Amino acid sequence: MSERKHIDVVAGAILRDGKVFGACRGYGSYAGTWEFAGGKVEPGETDEAALVREIREELGVEVAVERLLGIVDHDYPEYHMNMRLYICRHIVGEPQLSVHSAGRWLGRADLYSVPWFEADMELIQQLEADLT
Repeated sequence: MSERKHIDVVAGAILRDGKVFGACRGYGSYAGTWEFAGGKVEPGETDEAALVREIREELGVEVAVERLLGIVDHDYPEYHMNMRLYICRHIVGEPQLSVHSAGRWLGRADLYSVPWFEADMELIQQLEADLT
């Protein structure tokens, strides 16, 4: 019996004008599910450096990583994921979708209007305090 695959990622809750940017996965078995931008940490990279790089690659925007919001360990059918979600402040650039099929700025009132990944949902309530 094989051991379940383990994925270790960082993600950014990008804030601007009291809203957070959510992105819709455009590929694979989870296409149509919403998430925070981010990805894997490369060897020798800090979480913060990886997050700035991943967000630049995925969305073409610059962010400042402010603080760790929370850590989630979550079991999906195909893998186990450890995700560290950071609060990031948008600095410059309009999001350009390269790996996502949709994206939008979500305020507190419409935060639950999209189908988030289960792991992201575990931290959404903590995020509400940062939104207007």
